[in-house]
Amino acid sequence: MKKQQSESERKVHPNVLDRFHYSQDRVIEKPFNWEQLLRLLSYMKPYAKNLLPLSLVSVFITMIIRLVIPILIGVYILEKAIVEKNGELLTWLIVAVGILYLLSYLSNYFRIRWTNQLGQNIIYDLRKHLFTHVERLSHRFFDSRSAGSILVRIMNDTNSLQELFTNGVINLLMDAIMLVGIIIILFSLSPQLALAVMVILPIMFLITTKLRRNIRKSWQIVRLKQSKMNSHLNESIQGIRITQSFTQERENMAFFDGINTENYESWRNATKRNAMFRPFVEMTNAVGTIILILYGSHLLQSNMITLGVFVSFVFYLGMFWEPISRLGQIYNQLLMAMASSERIFEFLDEKPIVSDRENAIELDEVKGHIQFENVYFSYDQKRSALNGINLEIRPGQRVALVGHTGSGKTTIANLVARFYDATDGVVKIDGYNIKDISLQSLRKNISIVLQETFIFSGTIMENIRFGRPDATDEEVVEAAKAIGAHDFIVKLPNGYDTEVEERGNILSVGERQLLSFARALLADPKILILDEATASIDTESEVRIQTALQRLLKGRTSIIIAHRLSTIRDADKIFVLDHGNLIEQGNHEQLMEKRGEYYKLVSAQFKMLGAG
Repeated sequence: MKKQQSESERKVHPNVLDRFHYSQDRVIEKPFNWEQLLRLLSYMKPYAKNLLPLSLVSVFITMIIRLVIPILIGVYILEKAIVEKNGELLTWLIVAVGILYLLSYLSNYFRIRWTNQLGQNIIYDLRKHLFTHVERLSHRFFDSRSAGSILVRIMNDTNSLQELFTNGVINLLMDAIMLVGIIIILFSLSPQLALAVMVILPIMFLITTKLRRNIRKSWQIVRLKQSKMNSHLNESIQGIRITQSFTQERENMAFFDGINTENYESWRNATKRNAMFRPFVEMTNAVGTIILILYGSHLLQSNMITLGVFVSFVFYLGMFWEPISRLGQIYNQLLMAMASSERIFEFLDEKPIVSDRENAIELDEVKGHIQFENVYFSYDQKRSALNGINLEIRPGQRVALVGHTGSGKTTIANLVARFYDATDGVVKIDGYNIKDISLQSLRKNISIVLQETFIFSGTIMENIRFGRPDATDEEVVEAAKAIGAHDFIVKLPNGYDTEVEERGNILSVGERQLLSFARALLADPKILILDEATASIDTESEVRIQTALQRLLKGRTSIIIAHRLSTIRDADKIFVLDHGNLIEQGNHEQLMEKRGEYYKLVSAQFKMLGAG
């Protein structure tokens, strides 16, 4: 039984409960259709010449053996051998049955082996396809979804299809054919008795059909609650320092308990509805058995059937309810799989907003000439982020973007890297509309260093090499030396082979930022974007970086977004932005002489430093 919380433990501020209202996860209301199922089964096509036929052959061998054995026992062993006291025939039939059981064991062994291998391969392909597709989606897709909810679909939802592909599909086919075979045999043995036994099947069909929609929706809700819980767990683990620094552990635990309770209740509700199938089948089995005994005894006493036929009927009737019971379980698996596949296909049907046009241009030699011509942009189609921006950055020029938070600085960088497309107007690189350039050739010539740098799990060497996988160890070391990161790296326990965990928590903020600089510079970009890249670095580290940048940025077009005067005063041109509008441009001296918005920003910074 779940532990009950006290009233004080459950009391949470309403704002805490609103934290996940941005999630795009929801119950997908689509009718069950065969087209969706066929789309799911299409992942079996690559194995149509090996694992699939092998699995089917093993299934058919098993099925034929199981259908033959009851007739051998009832009609031949009982009537022909035992009743007629034919010892030699009895011996041969027992040997034949033994051989058939051995063949059945072998075919079952290979069926399980091949179907499991088939299922694992399909899940591998599906997860790879989903991850590859998600990797290519535009930033706008990730803006509206948490990492946890995406993780659930790639891992949990694909895992839920595993049972369907490893056993469900093949067993469904085997049981369906088995049922048809049994029905044909039963009617050939005794049409009257077969009709009497199966009279209750329509009732069972109507009841189970009525439950179908509720069960399917229940499993959709389960996936939704799991997604919400994973989102919260992901956010809680990454934000544990903030949670503890604001002493919000109790509120966070209470919120998690609420999500966990919802997940528990959704599973309980789904499994409760699932559990209704088996009792229905067992009840039908019991009623069918009673009919068989009563009516079968009557037919036996009336000499309308023989004892061998009656015994065979008993065997076949037992075999008949077994696949029906399994079909009920497979049907539940199918409903679970359809709930998950709908969520998977929702992602797979998502089209990148930013994508290559047909016959996109491949830029071999990028000069770095950037132009914005009357560019407008909005992230949500409601609030404008850029309003008719016109600017030009010449090849090799170092420019700075300044302005208050929300003025549009990062948006300009996002449009240059084509993380988003302009709502209106044209962004050009080397005279080409950026939409006409292939994303691959564009982005391989651009490196971006953010304030919140991301360090991947792996070695220091692997993290620096991330932007250029074919770089040699010597080139990695040279990049680290150029940026001033070599000195602290060689002091680590294993130097460049030191393992860092996700987000690089064993490194200081400044050290992580130095690694991101080395990563960007190793990629040898024609265009370098620094988005508040030195904001988290101490003064000593910044001096080293500024010295390195003077040499390394030569010949490259660079866009620097920063508030520190030391970072931007040497820029060839400074663009001043305010609420999405370009209000001033020029170098440091020119803008200071104007005594406009830039002058106010610089003066305010000096006052703040003086006060500090």
